[in-house]
Amino acid sequence: MDKQSSGPKLVDGSRVAVMGGGPAGSFFSYFLLQMAERIGLDVQLDIYDPKDFACSGPKGCNMCGGIISESLVQNLAAEGINLPSTVMQRALDSYFLHMDVGDVRIETPLQEMRIGAVHRGAGPRGSVAKPESSFDGYLQQLAVERGARAVRTKVEAVAWDQGRPQVTVTGGTATTYDLLAVAVGVNSPSLKLFEAMGLPYRPPRSTKTYICEYYLGREVIARYLGSSMHVFLLNIPNLEFAALVPKGEYVTFCMLGHEIDKAMVQAFLNSPEVRRCLPPGWEEPKDFCHCSPRINTDSAVEPFADRLVFVGDCGTTRLYKDGIGAAYRAAKAAARTAVFEGLGRDDFLRFYHPACQMIRADNRIGKLVFAITGLIQRFRFLRRGLWRMVSLEQLKHGSQRRMSTVLWDTFTGSAPYQDVFLRSCHPAFLFRFLWDIILGNLPSGHARRLRRTSL
Repeated sequence: MDKQSSGPKLVDGSRVAVMGGGPAGSFFSYFLLQMAERIGLDVQLDIYDPKDFACSGPKGCNMCGGIISESLVQNLAAEGINLPSTVMQRALDSYFLHMDVGDVRIETPLQEMRIGAVHRGAGPRGSVAKPESSFDGYLQQLAVERGARAVRTKVEAVAWDQGRPQVTVTGGTATTYDLLAVAVGVNSPSLKLFEAMGLPYRPPRSTKTYICEYYLGREVIARYLGSSMHVFLLNIPNLEFAALVPKGEYVTFCMLGHEIDKAMVQAFLNSPEVRRCLPPGWEEPKDFCHCSPRINTDSAVEPFADRLVFVGDCGTTRLYKDGIGAAYRAAKAAARTAVFEGLGRDDFLRFYHPACQMIRADNRIGKLVFAITGLIQRFRFLRRGLWRMVSLEQLKHGSQRRMSTVLWDTFTGSAPYQDVFLRSCHPAFLFRFLWDIILGNLPSGHARRLRRTSL
């Protein structure tokens, strides 16, 4: 049997602080209070976050593209958390793959609309704030209903008080806690507060991306974008992923890659593939809600210590995709450790760290997946083969749509990268892709004759 922890534990009356009220912080708070209640443990929990997710624009913004993956929707439903229609700005039933060699619509493999587009706050700058539409606000409210206290105050300092974390807020009020969970993300300057605490923790490496919201109106979005996420595989250096995501009256424009700059953004917006998705004569407005957040390219070093744990982006998250789903899994593992195992460094190492390592190991495979995608973006003959294979698969049943399901899970984050990679290594997948590369690059007459021979 495993040796029982002899370190600090939660007891009746223990106080827990959570820095950051986004998905990771709210999930951690919700599950910790739920599990504590299950075993009859009375715990006080405070969530510190100056943001008000009921506000539109920067006051409620959490700098995210806002796609909820199929796997997360399923996991939340299993927890009894069903996202209300007010939070789901649009249910996505397909995505359009756009390339210079052609476009193709790929339907959800199971013919269900389980991927959703959400606003992290109440909407972009300039929109009429609708508090009930905020995904982050909804999650935080779930935690509050469990007993958490939302403190809309900025944390100015963190220190040790006789071995316990002490949090000092604006105005100088200091409170000592039995446990501090940090869920501030990689874009927060609050991470600098931990540099003087003598921790082995090091923040994740990150890269700059670009996200913005354009107002188009529901009619225009329905006509030009529909209920699809529009994904682009274009030969633009350092661009890993780009998409247009319809949300209510707005469309979110998201670019992920290595140090996205203004020139790359303009090259993408001016490409004919993007222009075909927007109304004729559309021009970028002079004023619109946009940001250039950093996202993780690696995991943090040792995101835990005695009575201290880092969750979400400042700890470990998925590469490029399903960051909210990764926050759910990591936050739940951290909460379970704190309630059932203990608050010591060794407790988090044994019971929380494995969940982080699983995400990190999958990200290594994810880098390989995106490297392969990058090759397809770079070479036109590969894009021709991809377009042909996916187009023909739309005439087949779900189990025969090998490339379509691989792309679906890669672009939506609905499956682990390991699963995506293994399916793409299947001999039938490789043979079909090679065959379609050959046919897709032959003159049309030769291609038709070869295809008749192969049928």
